[in-house]
Amino acid sequence: MNQLQEILFQLCQAPGVAGREDGAAQTARQLLSFLPDVTVDTMGSVVAHFGNLESEHHILLDAHLDQIGMLVTSVNENGFVKVARDGGMDRRVLPGSRVVVYGKETLNGIVCCLPPHLTDGGEDKVPDITEMAVDVGLSKEEADALIQPGDVVLLPGEPRRLLGSRVTGAALDDRAGCAALIRCAHLLQDESLPCKVTLLLSTREEVGSQGAETAAFREKPDLAIAVDVSFAEQPGVPAHKCGKLSEGPMIGISPVLDKPITDTLQRLAKEQDIPYQLEVMGGRTGTNADEINTTRSGIRCGLVSIPQRNMHTPAEICDLSDIENVARLLAAFIREVGTSWQI
Repeated sequence: MNQLQEILFQLCQAPGVAGREDGAAQTARQLLSFLPDVTVDTMGSVVAHFGNLESEHHILLDAHLDQIGMLVTSVNENGFVKVARDGGMDRRVLPGSRVVVYGKETLNGIVCCLPPHLTDGGEDKVPDITEMAVDVGLSKEEADALIQPGDVVLLPGEPRRLLGSRVTGAALDDRAGCAALIRCAHLLQDESLPCKVTLLLSTREEVGSQGAETAAFREKPDLAIAVDVSFAEQPGVPAHKCGKLSEGPMIGISPVLDKPITDTLQRLAKEQDIPYQLEVMGGRTGTNADEINTTRSGIRCGLVSIPQRNMHTPAEICDLSDIENVARLLAAFIREVGTSWQI
């Protein structure tokens, strides 16, 4: 677990909102340097190949590298920084929160919060992000010299170990999935695989999955499995819509997913004594699987998710044991399907 935690924490500490994933991509590329072929493509996605690169059989594993955040839109006449969302930022957590502005210098700021004494009973109403402002403690002239439109703004959430094998921090969506893929590659690195395997740490999932869609088109895999996070049980979340922390990977079942891949994942989990849960969806999955599935003339695709609490906040929670078991399940899938290609 210590190696997995180190991989995960390094990924989570690297900034990388949708469309600005450079920092996270650089960290991911370093973490994958033990593989023979690691590149960054036109869209900024990190792509690694291993196994038998000449094989006609090709499996793609995907997890998205980007995190939710904000972008600077302007600096007003009093030096307050105006922002817009980059991805699905939860505006409820913003008022009074500390943020980091990545301008010409890295600046700490606070999202302005109206005192409850002045809300006239409206303290339960959260304004739109475009109506909020970030206080970096500078005048307009000082702020203009360091900050410009398009600069990234993030809520810092230093990754930390909780009790047992649980961890918290920002960007676990979906750096936890990226860590599972890197860990899977570690599990397989000394094995002679008969198939070609591509690891894709894709960009821009939070704004439309463009990184996964374009890379899947270029790579032309026969099969793919997307790895993301999904809702874990907590107060206020309906039990039938979530999984449970520490109880294993959530194997997706959906009309848009390939049933033989889903069935194989379930069978292998049972055979390998890997705990797992089922996540049933009546249509689209809301993950990169939706876009990979319809690339070119169609790519058979499965989905495995990691249970997570507090999604799209700086205090997301996952369990390292679930991430490890996702890696084990993916490795078992590659060993069997890559050898027999009976699926």
